[in-house]
Amino acid sequence: MSSWATRLHAGRHVQLCRYPGEKRAYINQFTAIERCHASPSLSMSRRYGYTAATQFPPTCQKTILRIRNLQSPRSACQLSRPHSTTSQTSFDYYTPPKRGFIASLPQSWIPYAELLRLDKPTGTYYLFFPCAYSTLLAASMTPSVPILQVLGTAGLFFSGALIMRGAGCAINDLWDRNLDPHVERTKFRPIARGAISPGKAVIFTGSQLLVGLGILLQFPYQCLWYGIPSLLLVTTYPLAKRITYYPQAVLGLTFSWGAIMGFPALGVDLLSNGAALEAAAALYSSCVAWTILYDMIYAHMDIKDDVAAGIKSIALRHENNTKAVLSALAAVQVSLLAAAGVAAGSGPIFFVGGCGSAAVSLGLMIWKVQLKDVRDCWWWFKNGCLFTGGSITLGMLLDYVAQISGFYETTEKPNPMDFS
Repeated sequence: MSSWATRLHAGRHVQLCRYPGEKRAYINQFTAIERCHASPSLSMSRRYGYTAATQFPPTCQKTILRIRNLQSPRSACQLSRPHSTTSQTSFDYYTPPKRGFIASLPQSWIPYAELLRLDKPTGTYYLFFPCAYSTLLAASMTPSVPILQVLGTAGLFFSGALIMRGAGCAINDLWDRNLDPHVERTKFRPIARGAISPGKAVIFTGSQLLVGLGILLQFPYQCLWYGIPSLLLVTTYPLAKRITYYPQAVLGLTFSWGAIMGFPALGVDLLSNGAALEAAAALYSSCVAWTILYDMIYAHMDIKDDVAAGIKSIALRHENNTKAVLSALAAVQVSLLAAAGVAAGSGPIFFVGGCGSAAVSLGLMIWKVQLKDVRDCWWWFKNGCLFTGGSITLGMLLDYVAQISGFYETTEKPNPMDFS
């Protein structure tokens, strides 16, 4: 391709780039190629500087790769997958959302909404459900608490889950900004494609953490001492996938923290109430097992890309016996959930409606999920959240209503041998 044609082709790419950061990244990369005095091939322009970069002298290759690592130049328009086994050109495209809440936002807001994963609320639900569990379990142990206070506490927890999940996603993307471009599912994330710079992402994350602190201050002051330690887990989870095959365990410790918070939120002192402490410990452990279970299914969506990128996960460690591990985790989760109910003095509705429905939904998911099918894994990850989390919450809610309404007392049968 002639020099003028090459410049024209690159200029079209720059005009089509959606965000200023992406335009600068493409211009810098093209300028680096020009400085190497080599004429870029058509495949270089088409593949956005990936495959053809290997055809240049070593000095040029280092320059191109250094720019790609620092700026993560991912065009918002035309991209391609890195091919190691085929020379056939394949194109991918980033297209802004055309439906849903995000599509209605101003154009400059869309990358930040995507950074918060507002288009994928499943993670918020997974973070909220342990908070709902502990709130309802604590409420059943303290029937004197007004139901409006219970509902208000649950509403605050949902707001906090929304904010803190978004902050966690931003922190994760900052850690992974040089890894995400190499993973099929994450290569179009805002930081990875250059729509948001790391500096702006840090400022945005800091503002989210301040909002989260403001929500935490709406709870009784004891919650502050219980909530602050969770921030350490939020910031260190992305590091775990680099050093261990069990980062899901760290994620479980993080996402399950709400299983403790509901007790101090309703004024239950865990340090002086032995039964509440046992219930909270069992509930927290149950939620940790649940988190490892569903995130193991989630990790199977990236298993091939994780190998190429050097990312570790429990799905890679137990790829050949995943369903056996999932079954063991489900058994542990349901058993610990039942132990929490025993410690809290829950009634039959909790064990049948909560524990029973959890066992059925988990068993069905483990039996049906096709771990080699990315779409099927995503479907079960997304809907399994509502199947299992929703059924446990409903069982706890009905048990709480039964206790405060005196239902259990009216259904008790008199002992025929009691003549007193």
